[in-house]
Amino acid sequence: MTADPSTVWVLDDDESIRFVLQQTLSAEGLSVALFSTLSEINDALSDSLPDAVIADVKLPDGDGLSMLDSLHERQIPVIVMTAYSDLDLAVQAFQQGAFEYLSKPFDLDTVIATVRKACAAETRKPKPPPAVRSELLGDSPAMQEVFRTIGRLSRSEISVLITGETGTGKELVAQALHRHSRRAAGPFIAINTAAIPADLLESELFGHEKGAFTGAIARRTGRFEEARGGTLFLDEIGDMPLALQTRLLRVLAEGDYYRVGGRDLLRADVRVIAATHQDLAQHVADGGFREDLFHRLNVIRIHLPPLRERHEDIGMLAEHFLSLSAREMQLERKELRPETLKLLQTHDWPGNVRQLQNLCRQLCVMAPGEQIFPHDLPFSPSAEDTRQETDWSKSLEHWAERQLALGKDELLSKAGRAFDRVLIRAALRQTGGNKREAARLLGCSRNTLARKLKDLS
Repeated sequence: MTADPSTVWVLDDDESIRFVLQQTLSAEGLSVALFSTLSEINDALSDSLPDAVIADVKLPDGDGLSMLDSLHERQIPVIVMTAYSDLDLAVQAFQQGAFEYLSKPFDLDTVIATVRKACAAETRKPKPPPAVRSELLGDSPAMQEVFRTIGRLSRSEISVLITGETGTGKELVAQALHRHSRRAAGPFIAINTAAIPADLLESELFGHEKGAFTGAIARRTGRFEEARGGTLFLDEIGDMPLALQTRLLRVLAEGDYYRVGGRDLLRADVRVIAATHQDLAQHVADGGFREDLFHRLNVIRIHLPPLRERHEDIGMLAEHFLSLSAREMQLERKELRPETLKLLQTHDWPGNVRQLQNLCRQLCVMAPGEQIFPHDLPFSPSAEDTRQETDWSKSLEHWAERQLALGKDELLSKAGRAFDRVLIRAALRQTGGNKREAARLLGCSRNTLARKLKDLS
C-alpha cells in the first residue's frame, strides 16, 4: 500500500512564485495547496494541517512571520522566504521556530531538498528570546549565508571561529552572535590579542593576584571573569603566543583556571568566540598555532567575504553609512549619484567595509553638494590623474634641483628632449607605430612629429 503524499502549503502573494512552486513540488510527488493571504491560510488551518508550509514574509494582509507561533505549536515546519532579507529577519525567523530561511530568487533544487527535510521533521525546538537590531547588512548570497548561520547558532553556545580580511566586520558578527544567544543578558567582552604585549596578555585574560609579579600592587580581575555569564570575543587569535595558547586550551577543555599567582580555582562561565584574518590551518602547519586549540575553536566557522566579492552590497552599505554619519555629525544627508555608485562598486576596497565607512564619513563632511559625484571620490579617475600629474611633476622638480646643485646648465634643452622622447614613444606604442594617429594623439602635425623623431634619433 502506497503512503499518502506529503502535503505542502505555499503562501505567497506573487502568482508566478506560487505557480513555479506548485509545478516543481507536484513533479516531486507532493500534494500542494496555494494561498495568497494570511486570512486564507488561517481559515484552512481550522479544517486540516499540512506537513510543511512555505511562507513569504511580506503579504497583503500582514507579516508572514506572525503565524510562526501558531504553526510552531502545531509542530508544522515552516520554510520562510523573502526578497527583503537581512540579519534581523533571518534571526527572527529562526528564533520564532522557522525550519529554514530562503532568500529570493531561490534555487529550485534547494527548495525541493529543504521541503523534503521539513516533511520528515518530527519535532520543533523552543522559541528563544526576541531578536535585537544589528548593523550587519547585505543581500549578497555570502552574507545571507552568514545571517542564516547566526540564526541557527542562536539556539546554541558552541564555539565559533570568524575568519575574514581586516575590516570585513568580524566583531560585528561576534556581537550579533552574542545578542542573539541565551547569554544576551550577560556582558560582551572583546579583547584584541595582537594589541596587548605578550607578557601582559596572560594577566589581561585571567587576572592576577596582589604581588604575583613586580608592579602587581592589587588583585586584578581578568577578562574571563568580566565576561562571566556572557561572551568573550578573542580577536586576532592567530597572534596569541604559543605558551598562552596552551593555557587557553586548558580553560576551554576543563572550564576552569587560576589567576596569575593565585590558588583559587575559578570557573570559566563564558562562551568563547574567536576571530582572525590569518589562515589558521597554514599557521598550524608552520608551527605558529596549536593544532588542538585550532580544532577546539574551529567547531563552527563563519567566513566573511571581502567587500570586493560582494559588490551588490556596496550601495546598501554606503547609504547606511551616509545616513549614520549625517546623524552622528548633525549634517545634511548626502545622496550617491548612480555613476558614483558604479565607481564604488568597481573599487578594490583593500580596507573592506571599514574603509567604505570611513569614506562615507569623509564624504559627509567634504562633498560640497547634496549629491556625491564621481569627482568627489578620492579614487575617481580625475583624482587619479591629478595624483599622477603631481607625481611626475614632483619628480621633474627634484631632478632639476639636483642638476642645478651639481652646476649643470641648459636644463630646458635636456629636459625638453627627454620629455619629447617619452611622449612620442608612448604615443607610438599606443598606435602600434602609426605616425599619423600618434601625431593626432600628441596634438601636433605629422611633419612636426617626423622632425622631432629625426632630431631624437
